[in-house]
Amino acid sequence: MNVYGIVGWKNSGKTTLVERLVSEITGRGFTVSTVKHAHHAFDVDHEGKDSFRHRVAGASEVLLASRNRWALMHEIRDDAEPPLSELLEKLSPVDLVLIEGYKRDSHAKVEAHRAETKQGLLATEDATVTAVASNYVVDGLSVPQFDLDDVTGIASYILKEVGLE
Repeated sequence: MNVYGIVGWKNSGKTTLVERLVSEITGRGFTVSTVKHAHHAFDVDHEGKDSFRHRVAGASEVLLASRNRWALMHEIRDDAEPPLSELLEKLSPVDLVLIEGYKRDSHAKVEAHRAETKQGLLATEDATVTAVASNYVVDGLSVPQFDLDDVTGIASYILKEVGLE
């Protein structure tokens, strides 16, 4: 499976870029899945729901299914957070997996960057960042640079990098 990351600091436009890339790339006929890393606790179901009650009762996994979708919730409890490689093995095969976050992992990445965040560029210190998508021109970059809104160009770059175009 081909994997490419979208990284950047908070409020850099990562989620919007991933959303737009999924639309662009699937519109070209490719299948795409996504992995989003969260740095905070989250829940996909809520107190009072049957699946929530199953988990609270101690179930290790709860699979919730309907005719429209299914979701598997796995409780980590006292175990360590699984590495990205282990999570990727759980996905069904697709042409491309876009990963939002996991900026310290070794896969290739495009960095989303906005001047307003006042954060430094990851690309200057991380060789796995192969391109930057920004809302301003960054002088002196040694990697390709795209306008943050050039979704067509960024998608073409990623597809070429993974050998799909």
